Amino acid sequence: MRITASAPTRIDLAGGTIDIWPLYLFHEGAATLNAAISLRAQVTVEDRPDGLVLRSVDTSREVSASSWSELDPAGRLPLLALTARHYRINSVEVTTHAESPAGAGIAGSSALTIALCGAFARLTGASMNPEDLLQVAMNIECQTIRVPTGVQDYRPAMYGGVAAIELRADGVRRVAIDVDPRELEQRIVLAYTGEPRQSGTNNWEITKRHIDGDRVIFDCFERIRDTAVAMREALACGDWDEVGRQIAIEWDNRKQLSPGVTTPVIEDLIRRASAAGATAAKVCGAGGGGCLFCFGPPAARPAIAAALAEGGARLLDFRIETNGLQLG
Repeated sequence: MRITASAPTRIDLAGGTIDIWPLYLFHEGAATLNAAISLRAQVTVEDRPDGLVLRSVDTSREVSASSWSELDPAGRLPLLALTARHYRINSVEVTTHAESPAGAGIAGSSALTIALCGAFARLTGASMNPEDLLQVAMNIECQTIRVPTGVQDYRPAMYGGVAAIELRADGVRRVAIDVDPRELEQRIVLAYTGEPRQSGTNNWEITKRHIDGDRVIFDCFERIRDTAVAMREALACGDWDEVGRQIAIEWDNRKQLSPGVTTPVIEDLIRRASAAGATAAKVCGAGGGGCLFCFGPPAARPAIAAALAEGGARLLDFRIETNGLQLG
């Protein structure tokens, strides 16, 4: 028996962080916009005579146990251990590999969790209903990082495509945006800044300040919500100049959430990209490092890429991914 699973990562276009429960409940009409990308998290599950082996190619870590009940949730591979414990996995060898850099801010851990849940659900006969997998994945990642997680990252991993994640009192709903993926793709340059980031720390500090009644944070989220609404309309009608303008507005407001959102390295790369023709740029995820994406006209894309590379960033080759979780 051999099961393979993979799930895409994502670029968050607008409305990030507001997707953390319960923050979106305080901002009527809240939504996030994201696009799945082809840098995937990969999982392979294979039979073995006895025992259990969990292996991460990216971290060169391996954990062995005689059964799922002996796995340490606080050990060397907590995400894999917690997922295997949930599904009560035995007598298999699990190998994971990520195509995205560590700490990239493009939801690599969420994509890995979706791929793990998909593979383990198929192995054990558990529910393969997408909403069930989403719920398990979100809760297990929260157990792993020990702070609240957002809800947006699991949807592009599950479904792929470009979508709005509507955040409402009666539930979370994914709505596909009718946009040509290639039109969006040819306007984006994605690069790894060389600085990994820890989303749990930034997001938790911002969440605490919001719940504690910080008016500056509240007002920033109101503007971030409005930006997501405006960008959704611009994407739907192919108004690329307006998309770029809203990305720039989103980044200006995101930087006001916390001084750790941006860094001198990020600001230098954005200056270089702007000089090469980028009309907007923002970090992916919580900020503080990870990936940066720059937006501009297709004709400027090669110059923007060259400017980022000259600034020391690592360019990432990607496509907008229309397929979500895949099992084989």
